[in-house]
Amino acid sequence: ALVGTTGAGKSTLVNLLTRFYELTSGEILVDGKPLRSYGMKALREMVGLVTQESFLFNGTIRENLLMGKPDASDEEVLRAAEAANARGFIDRLPNGLGSVVGERGVKLSVGEKQRVSIARAILKDPPILILDEATASVDTTTERLIQEALEHLMAHRTCFVIAHRLSTILRANQILVLERGRIIERGTHAELLSLGGKYARLCEQSFLETAEGDFESAAELIS
Repeated sequence: ALVGTTGAGKSTLVNLLTRFYELTSGEILVDGKPLRSYGMKALREMVGLVTQESFLFNGTIRENLLMGKPDASDEEVLRAAEAANARGFIDRLPNGLGSVVGERGVKLSVGEKQRVSIARAILKDPPILILDEATASVDTTTERLIQEALEHLMAHRTCFVIAHRLSTILRANQILVLERGRIIERGTHAELLSLGGKYARLCEQSFLETAEGDFESAAELIS
């Protein structure tokens, strides 16, 4: 999980991992090999990217999902939609997978677009996932469906998450705390709290401990 306040460098790190930005110094290794040694096509096949703003083009739901795996069968597409909690609303549309979503998915709700984007990533099944957790305003039921879909997507793969939810931070086996473009702390939630450093201060500022020992999130932790 990548943690830091606005401008800390979370998005820049993601752009470096995907080579949208090129390194000017240092090195990023993937399976022990420099990132630059991978061709762009190979890198794009290895990495799945799910951002807050779901990119959908003016085609059918099927066509948008097939961007993840162009040769996928309808059965595979529907399984991915099921795993992403998107099958229900797709089946309710007049033309199902053949329904046109409009430019940038304008005919779908925010939550529906997010689930289509997640289904596309599930269909692609990349070994590396980069996820900017969605923070869009959706109702409680939709948020639960999206979170369940994300949990399915994140299972059994390497994930880099720009984390906006405490549940994600707590599950992460490594948290990177960024400040002014540098990694200043790393560890688990418990390890970083025990350091009493930047992460601990963010928690003091932004989490209220409940009587049960859990935490309630405030928006200032990660933005």
